[in-house]
Amino acid sequence: MNELTRYVLRQLLVGMVLVTIGLTGIIWLSQSLRFVEMIVNRGVTGGMFLYLTMLLLPNFLSIILPVALFTVVMFTYSKLVTDRELVVMRASGMSQFALAKPALMTALLVVFAGYALNIFLVPQSYRLFRELQWDIRYSYSHILLQEGAFNTVSKDVTVYVRERSKDGQLHGILVHDGRDGEKPSTVMASRGALVESEGSSRVIMFEGNRQERNKKTNKFSILYFDRYTIELDRSKDQTAVRYREPRERTLAELLAIKKDSLMDPRDYGKFVVEAHKRLIWPMFAACFTLIGLACLISGGISRRGQSGRIALAAAIVIVFQALALGLENVSAKRLELIPSMYIGAALPLILGYVVMLRRPWRPRGSARTGLATQNSMR
Repeated sequence: MNELTRYVLRQLLVGMVLVTIGLTGIIWLSQSLRFVEMIVNRGVTGGMFLYLTMLLLPNFLSIILPVALFTVVMFTYSKLVTDRELVVMRASGMSQFALAKPALMTALLVVFAGYALNIFLVPQSYRLFRELQWDIRYSYSHILLQEGAFNTVSKDVTVYVRERSKDGQLHGILVHDGRDGEKPSTVMASRGALVESEGSSRVIMFEGNRQERNKKTNKFSILYFDRYTIELDRSKDQTAVRYREPRERTLAELLAIKKDSLMDPRDYGKFVVEAHKRLIWPMFAACFTLIGLACLISGGISRRGQSGRIALAAAIVIVFQALALGLENVSAKRLELIPSMYIGAALPLILGYVVMLRRPWRPRGSARTGLATQNSMR
């Protein structure tokens, strides 16, 4: 690797890190706002909220990396063209492939990172995210941890807790139970605890009283107790088995999945396409890189700048990306079209490489102009 290649590669790697961090931070911030409701209404701590949103980072990175790479390649090579550094490199005898070598090396690293994310990290992290999200939404322990608020556990049960100690004990408990429409009751206790077992949850209270009013006779009764237990019913949705989405399943599981093993057989196409998507999407990092290189280094130098070529490259990337998304949706309904997904990824790869290798066209007198340019740079 010569000094010029290391010089360009260094710029690409540094820019890649900075752009990836910036885009990840923006997307992470925008997406994490969706989960603020869990802090407000579910009593989730700041640490749990941070851990929950961090589990989404691998999924964000798998989407961000190809876009960040394209942005960095366009910026770096556009700067090389504008500063006439590309002219010097060509004058030193570097071929088109040698000029593109730093970008291709960076693209190869991003492709490997993309496969590591899509095959290993994304399904594992997204599975943990979904399990934690499910637990936060449907676990009574997270609901009852809210201190100083009336918590609606179910349609007819409301729980108030004045304080929760570090060892998990609840202090100042009030529970209103209206599940028996004829005899609604209110239970108050000085302390207690929430106990969850498989399929049910209960509040065990100590040193309190239970007040009940019979609506038919309008009779009021009160019962003092040393220990009292209230069962908290779970709804059918809360006790149901969580349906695992395609994104949280491993690649081996997706490739071996059977239609009759799914809750809804109509989703079979989505699972199959998800497996092929994980194999195809990392390739777009190389596709986007070659498209950018084909538009920049295969053209001549213009005093008007490179904005037109940058816009052309961005438009081509958007077209191929839209084509890839369209093929995914169509292939999910008609599985025989899955090979078209690979063709849609291979087409820009091949065309971009062929166009990139083509040296820019030189008009008459270009040799004299090039010599004058080199002399002025000296």
